[in-house]
Amino acid sequence: MIVNELKHLISNGENITVEFKECKTALNKDVYQSIGAFLNRNGGHVILGVNNKGKITGIDKNALYQIKKDLVTTLNNPQKINPPLYLLPEEFEITGKKVLYLSIPESSQVHRVNGKIYDRNEDGDLDITLQSDAVATLYIRKQASYSENKIYPYVELTDLREDLITRVRKMVFAHQLNHPWADLNNMELLKSARLYQKDYRTKKEGFTLAAVMLLGKDEVIQSILPHHKTDAILRIKNIDRYDDRDDIRTNLIESFDRLSAFVSKHLPDPFYLEGDIRISLRDKIFREVISNILIHREFLNGFPAKFIIEKERVITENANRPHGHGIINPQNFSPFPKNPIIARFFKEIGRADELGSGVRNLYKYTKPYSGNTPQLIEDDIFKIIIPVTPQVTPQVTPQVTPQDERTKKIIKFCEIPRSREEIQIFIGLKDREYFRSVILKPLIEQKILKLTIPNKPRSSKQKYYSGKEQK
Repeated sequence: MIVNELKHLISNGENITVEFKECKTALNKDVYQSIGAFLNRNGGHVILGVNNKGKITGIDKNALYQIKKDLVTTLNNPQKINPPLYLLPEEFEITGKKVLYLSIPESSQVHRVNGKIYDRNEDGDLDITLQSDAVATLYIRKQASYSENKIYPYVELTDLREDLITRVRKMVFAHQLNHPWADLNNMELLKSARLYQKDYRTKKEGFTLAAVMLLGKDEVIQSILPHHKTDAILRIKNIDRYDDRDDIRTNLIESFDRLSAFVSKHLPDPFYLEGDIRISLRDKIFREVISNILIHREFLNGFPAKFIIEKERVITENANRPHGHGIINPQNFSPFPKNPIIARFFKEIGRADELGSGVRNLYKYTKPYSGNTPQLIEDDIFKIIIPVTPQVTPQVTPQVTPQDERTKKIIKFCEIPRSREEIQIFIGLKDREYFRSVILKPLIEQKILKLTIPNKPRSSKQKYYSGKEQK
């Protein structure tokens, strides 16, 4: 959202997708009703600091911080909104007055606000909690709109991988120490993650397609979706076929691991400082790309997802339920959750960020990575194109030769076994991770340096030498 677009929304007034709240010094009591109604209908825009006539009244600057804090805290509180919503307000200044903007996505679930269900029409927010027909219709619409919600009543807990659930619990705990999932048993965790649901039209209940795709055993996934796969391909020398390939037909969590390994194997990771901290441009970019190809695909479509590394670019393709067509403009695009439950699950385990932030990160980091900008193309097949610097694509790590002056010095220095720290100090490098990945690792891979404890490469007593075998 940019200021001009926000002004345009305000000038057109309130409607089925736009709601104003004055919120001069505190939040209006009914702001959460509007948020719940938008979630349950088609999504929309909530603008705080504007009265119901469209006049910009602004938010008191002294109250702004507390209003933002209350919003974020309450939206993440299942006692207030259930299921909770992960959303951050954007702050704007118009004609010298502060306003807050909230982009509310259409949800794949039915949300309750203080135990009540709200829906949206042209006149505002309607409490339909006691209107059984309206509630049933709402649940039917949600079940029909998102394939991740499809219920498989004969899938049992034993069809999911217990080891993966344990791993998820550890990932969540590492990402957020006080996360409630850490203390839940397996079934409670799955219900909390909305991977077990009830269809109020048919009264069927059970594990959903999202549960199967995230945590299912391979044979269960292939039984339900025999077409499911992600094809990772390296095509640089043999452009008619491939130089390397990984045919991935497993759950989304381990699919992420295998795609990440494929990236690490075949794409460069140039040295880059953000401020005075070294970051991995490759990891920043392709974490978003991999998450996108796994989270936002239409699983019921038989089109196989593809991740293709070519000489000058990386291309991904996955089946999509488009909300628009053509190249996405990061300045004015509206993020839309294709599989909100799966997306939220990835966010909880630390493998995805807020909706929309991935696109911004791709544009932010691809430019320094390759000198060019990425392309994201919304259509029945969603495509991402990441340019890659041609001369460094074919190899994973920089190659070194004994003729290199620095290498010669290291070889001479390591005629006596030396520790990692000793070598690093000797050549005058402060960045340990850069030294490991760019200097030490290639020397070991090319057997220029050997390990004194080869069976325990990560030993704290490990040293490296260049001479004959050590006794």
